[in-house]
Amino acid sequence: MSSDVDVARTGKAATMYAVIKTGGKQYRVQAGDVIEVEHLGTKDTEVSFTPLLVSTEEGTTVHGKEAAGYPVAAKLMGEAKGDKITVFKYRNKTGYAAKTGHRQLYSLVEILSIGGVGPSAAPAAESAEG
Repeated sequence: MSSDVDVARTGKAATMYAVIKTGGKQYRVQAGDVIEVEHLGTKDTEVSFTPLLVSTEEGTTVHGKEAAGYPVAAKLMGEAKGDKITVFKYRNKTGYAAKTGHRQLYSLVEILSIGGVGPSAAPAAESAEG
């Protein structure tokens, strides 16, 4: 019923998404998304995140402890560096001036599935029925 409401309101069917938290930031992700998060510092190729909120394909929203039942599986695709930031510190009348730079490290992460439901799970189920 609520998916009919979503189609009427937005013109498209509801898709499953999750809100995850990593590196002090929150990201809204769907299966198949590639996101750039703060450096994870792990050598594992498979990582998982505990979602803060999950919206299912039926349009229901799950949050809190119930959302932990929908783990977000992801694959580490690589690392990247952000733009260089120049930091200049200056104290007037003391002769103090310091110039430093910083480049933030990022990890590229592809979201494989949310709660065990991947992007190709639904079409495969439909083709098996037909």
